[in-house]
Amino acid sequence: MFRFHSIEQYHSSLKSGVTSCTQAVEYFLSQIKQQQHLNAFLEVFAAEALEKAKQLDALTPGLWAKLHGVVIGIKDNICYNGHKVSASSKILENFTSVYSATAVERLIKEGAIIIGRQNCDEFGMGSTNENSAFGAVLNPVDNNYVAGGSSGGSAAAVKAGLCMASMGSDTGGSVRLPADFCGVVGYKPSYGRVSRHGLIAYGSSFDQIGILTNNVVDTAKILQVISGADDFDSTAMQEKLEMPGSLEENKKYRIAYFPDWLDHSSNDPEISDAIKNKIKDLEAEGHQVKPVHFKLTDYIVPAYYILTTAEASSNLARYDGVRYGNKNARQVQDLAGFYRANRSKGFGKEVKRRIMLGTFVLSTGYYDAYFTKAQQVRRLLQKQTALIFKDFDFILSPTSPTTAYKIGEKQKDPLAMYMGDIFTVFANLTGIPAINLPVFKHSSNLPFGLQVMASPFNEVSLLRFSHQLMQQ
Repeated sequence: MFRFHSIEQYHSSLKSGVTSCTQAVEYFLSQIKQQQHLNAFLEVFAAEALEKAKQLDALTPGLWAKLHGVVIGIKDNICYNGHKVSASSKILENFTSVYSATAVERLIKEGAIIIGRQNCDEFGMGSTNENSAFGAVLNPVDNNYVAGGSSGGSAAAVKAGLCMASMGSDTGGSVRLPADFCGVVGYKPSYGRVSRHGLIAYGSSFDQIGILTNNVVDTAKILQVISGADDFDSTAMQEKLEMPGSLEENKKYRIAYFPDWLDHSSNDPEISDAIKNKIKDLEAEGHQVKPVHFKLTDYIVPAYYILTTAEASSNLARYDGVRYGNKNARQVQDLAGFYRANRSKGFGKEVKRRIMLGTFVLSTGYYDAYFTKAQQVRRLLQKQTALIFKDFDFILSPTSPTTAYKIGEKQKDPLAMYMGDIFTVFANLTGIPAINLPVFKHSSNLPFGLQVMASPFNEVSLLRFSHQLMQQ
């Protein structure tokens, strides 16, 4: 019986002849079929994955690439040449990509097998994966709960054992929140660490391709492959990430936490207590752990939603039924009516809400009052964060103030759902790397995680410390 624990263990089994890439793909295809009720995958590339596995099995170990035979799913907003990509929206249903995202090209070059595209909130807009035009994703831990969003299909697939790893995207927590709700590792790199070329844009100055896995070491292996300069993305960092051969270490770090976050009124008491106990444990192990009073907490979520919706209003203007998207208004005579009909039928409720909000904050008379002020808040956040990292290596916090919501619980109150992003959007506003570590379990039997954040491009130290925490 095939078993997957880590890429290292998998490669060891391949070399010893215990398993093969073909057996691995066959196993995951059977698991996807058995657990299709989770709705994690929108499309499975079964024949293609099996053919690629057979080709890889024919190679001798000396010809293996870094991710030889690693079975990976990709979120449905990441382009893969010759394959459908819809961002889980009706407006892009049946659209076929004409090129691959740089991250996908790099995965394939290093021997990875792309097994399918995974369900997500429409255009990455949501925290529960209930905004998909193709149905909600169920949480594998308890099917009565959401998987989290927007990369819910990606997190659910890893947790349920439907693939070895997944690629998601994180605009305000869309990798870390579903990782928290499902109980897996979810990593958002520094802004610019991974090329955004081929990622369908939501908020261009926030979006990052992220990674969901079962352990930190696998995350490091994949991050090293997909990071680096890209001629198609001017925001991508020029230097290649050099990852050490091992993440093992026992270094003592300087760690900050925000008491305002731990005692926030939205927090589940069990989550607050668990983080506080973890802080005591770290102090007992010899780490320096200190409180930092962060005065801008109340401005984080408003600034994030003003700026991201403004960028969404601009980015999604291209979906008009002419250049992109389904043509839903063939009988309309005038161009304005054609656009209106296509966008009304093609976009879901949450996407329309955010486009309208973004258009409003960019409009004459409101631009300075909202958009400019939000940009000023973002700059203040970046300055204060830089000061914190002069004295500390990491910031610890909850990933989410609560465990996973019941399906339908937040659908009638979008503002309450937006507030669920309070601890994750900070990393996107400031461009720093952040990770969810699945180290806790709630009395409800649902998982919840610890979020660790580091200074920009300090990925190696963050992953080393995260691995250390997971080992405990």
